[in-house]
Amino acid sequence: MSHIPVLLNEAIQVLDPKPGEFFIDGTFGSGGHSRAIQEKIGATGKLLAIDWDETNFKRFAIGDLRFASYAGNYADLPEILKKRGLPKADGLIIDLGFSSEQLSGGRGFSFGKDEPLLMTYSRDMKPVKEILKEVSEEELAKIIKDLSDERFANRIAKEIKEYLKRKPIETSKELAEIIKSAVPKNYERGHRHGGASRIHPATRTFMALRIYANQELENLEKLLKNLELILKPGGRAAIISFHSLEDRLVKNHFRQMAKVGKLKILTKKPVTAAKEEIAVNPRSRSAKLRAVAMMNYEV
Repeated sequence: MSHIPVLLNEAIQVLDPKPGEFFIDGTFGSGGHSRAIQEKIGATGKLLAIDWDETNFKRFAIGDLRFASYAGNYADLPEILKKRGLPKADGLIIDLGFSSEQLSGGRGFSFGKDEPLLMTYSRDMKPVKEILKEVSEEELAKIIKDLSDERFANRIAKEIKEYLKRKPIETSKELAEIIKSAVPKNYERGHRHGGASRIHPATRTFMALRIYANQELENLEKLLKNLELILKPGGRAAIISFHSLEDRLVKNHFRQMAKVGKLKILTKKPVTAAKEEIAVNPRSRSAKLRAVAMMNYEV
């Protein structure tokens, strides 16, 4: 299954890339946003694509003139720009979503496959199988509850730590089975909206462990604090989030910067996917796009 960029048209509309501009795609993934931006900035424009997983550039190279790639973390963008001798950008897109390709990348993101339990985007990060060994039961329960709203977090953490007393957890499928055994049998029928939704018992726990292992909230916070070092006056930023904690971070930071006159909020309310997009791409249901423009520019 190929990855479909979420809120692509909406992001391009609010970022308004123009011929000759310099744009950054901080989460290249499969290159969907990069392709659309490059069409707008044209042959005279420049595009810098960042991704933790450098293999994405080989798999999804958009192979055109002004495309430059950098294997790294978008949280380090000020340092990356300095290292590459690049100026502040006219535009920045960050898609905090999880791509379909990552599910099939053999790093343990999918609970339906028997893959090594890594769950990290970068090979430099500590894998989840090690994190599970090191944290206490109380810490594990807090990670799961805080980062996913999993109501059975305590039971899941207890079951994981009990299992670890007997043997290490090496694969994603192994962890998924442990989680499944810890929750009630009717869990997958859903516990919201009258039980209509169906969700695998491991979904929320896997999300929490992925966010924790990759320090996703910390990286987002660092990026938000550095926006003035990344974007020139008049530069636009669009951030697409899929989790309430991420969206809250973005919303609050944008509001604080707007209050002190550092930026102008371009989306009074978060932009969400239309029914047509949700029908084609169900994962877009939880997506929220917020955009801003740095101040000291003519409106």
